[in-house]
Order: sequence, then C-alpha cells, then structure tokens
Amino acid sequence: MIYVGINVAKDKHDCFIRNSDGEILFQSFVITNNREGFETLFQRIKSASDDLDKVKVGLEATGHYSYNLLGFLLDKGLTTFVINPLHTNLYRKSLSLRNTKTDKVNPSTIAATMMSDINLKSYSNTSY
Repeated sequence: MIYVGINVAKDKHDCFIRNSDGEILFQSFVITNNREGFETLFQRIKSASDDLDKVKVGLEATGHYSYNLLGFLLDKGLTTFVINPLHTNLYRKSLSLRNTKTDKVNPSTIAATMMSDINLKSYSNTSY
C-alpha cells in the first residue's frame, strides 16, 4: 500500500509519499495549487505504484483550498480521505512530546495517520 499525505494551503501543497513498510518514497516536496502541480503529484504517485487501487491519499480539511485538488484526485480514481486537522494534531502529539508541526512535517503525519489503521472513511462525491 502507498500512503500520500498532503498539507493543503492557499498557493501550494506540501506532499509526502511512503509505503506500508514505512519506507519513504518521496521526502516532503511542494506542488503548486494548479493543474500543473496536480499532474506532478500524480506522476510521482504513478511512479510509486502501478496499481492505483493500492494508493491512499489523505488531505487535511482546510475548506475551499483543497476543492480543486480533491476533485482532481477523485477524477483519477484515487482513494482519498479528507481528515480533520484536530485528528492529525492529536495523532502527532501522541507520537512525540516535541512541538513539530510544520508544513514539511505535517504531510508525513497525515500519511502516518492513515497507516495507523484507524477507521477513516474515504471521501465520496455524494451530495445530499
């Protein structure tokens, strides 16, 4: 399984990719919040795994800044999770007493949160 953690921001997104063995496939890298940046991310995901069914992508819920990226990932058929930032913050604190919340560390924490096998529900495009 491949885990992709994304820290969403207005103009850029910090990303991190690891596998289920904990091996870091792509150390923190930055993509722009546009189609070109999304394609760069997707190419790195594809280079990590040919089977997109074995990829889980997690983004923190940050309001409208993630909408375009979320739509792109769903269109590509990736299993995507929108995670409450409070949840990842508590998970990060459970791992260390240090205050290490930075844009570069946070995507790694998001990926680790998904690896922890908690009961996350993938995002669905269903409207009520």
